[in-house]
Amino acid sequence: MKLPSPFKPNIKNLSEYLRQVSRERNLFTNPVSLDEVHRYLKEKFLLWGLEVREDQFSYTGRVFSNLVARVDQDSKQPRFILGAHFDAVPGSPGADDNASGVAALLEAARLYASLSDRGPRNVEFVAFNLEEYGMVGSQAYAQKLKRQGIPVLGMLSLEMIGYTSRENGSQKMPFFLKPFYPDVGNFIGLVANTRSKTFLERVKEIFQSVEGLPVESLILPANGWVFPDARLSDHSPFWDEGFPALLVTDTSFYRNPYYHSEEDRIETLDLDFLAKVTEATLRTAWELSCASVPSPPH
Repeated sequence: MKLPSPFKPNIKNLSEYLRQVSRERNLFTNPVSLDEVHRYLKEKFLLWGLEVREDQFSYTGRVFSNLVARVDQDSKQPRFILGAHFDAVPGSPGADDNASGVAALLEAARLYASLSDRGPRNVEFVAFNLEEYGMVGSQAYAQKLKRQGIPVLGMLSLEMIGYTSRENGSQKMPFFLKPFYPDVGNFIGLVANTRSKTFLERVKEIFQSVEGLPVESLILPANGWVFPDARLSDHSPFWDEGFPALLVTDTSFYRNPYYHSEEDRIETLDLDFLAKVTEATLRTAWELSCASVPSPPH
């Protein structure tokens, strides 16, 4: 079952989400703002009719939580997970890192909730906390899923998906990858470990179906440890637990010169590109979930 064509992301919505989330939201330097963003995300999920669960974990002797939003928390269908972290480093508003991923997560959740009576109920939208301190939230969640024996169809980590440049030389790469990729930073990157190769092939095909969205991919052995920079997001704990997972990214500091700085602001982002990535993400969740379980009767 294909995604109905009218279900396109609304750029005004994406812009509003970015405005609400782009601020210093950090455990140590601005915990109030971190909590405010947490509440904002929860309110949005609930507004759209999703069921929200606080997935708790401990860090530095305190209890924190990820937000897990689903149409039906009791569904036993294998899960397809879309995830994005909502914390940021000290001193940065974190527009690309990672308000861009959060904005896509929210808009995909809004659209999916509106069509959930026409498809499966197994897509899960997870806002991860404390990614900037070693993927603490996603590690706790991936380990919990593995411990409880919960099947995962696949996971997409939306990590910095809003910055582009069309200048020659704007895309940097490590020397061992440079010959194989464009030097213009206008594509979205998909990164898999070897176990996720088949998953990557299916996802890449769907992403390439979005008009005007260049897509590049990379498959890494050893759960990405041969290129540790490729592990720096919430997909890597899922790799470590044996789940199929991909990093979806504008390549972070290999492209965006404002990474982890006070200049990582909304004005530097390409909202049209962000909308295309959001559409590709939603198409992927919808099509792969529909292929995995029977649709309910109309």
